[in-house]
Amino acid sequence: MAIPKRRLSDKAFSGSLPVRIRHSRRLGKLTQAALAKAIGVQPSAVAQWELPNGTSPTVSHLLSVADACCVAFEWLATGRGVAGAQPSEIAAVDSSSFAADHLEERLLLAFRRVPSRKRETFVAWMESFF
Repeated sequence: MAIPKRRLSDKAFSGSLPVRIRHSRRLGKLTQAALAKAIGVQPSAVAQWELPNGTSPTVSHLLSVADACCVAFEWLATGRGVAGAQPSEIAAVDSSSFAADHLEERLLLAFRRVPSRKRETFVAWMESFF
């Protein structure tokens, strides 16, 4: 599969999440170290996010990357729309609406496989642990 050609000024580019993170950082004229410092993570975290098989950032980190690089959160997170954020743009999502980490995401995916008639019982069982 051919890698799509893009220019730094290309605001409509869409690729995989690692590619969008790198493109965002370049649009923001930031190094990996500068982006890491701006959002409060180690430079190795940004490097991992930009690797094809690296780790994925949390939703709150994606929001921070979008803010630091002045790109639209929706484009960064999903690839839909254009990269350029409007100055008055408000995030369309609340980071607490998404899984905070990989384990929480696994739990949500498992819950979605529970038949609807058993979900109330499952939630009550989970709540009994607290």
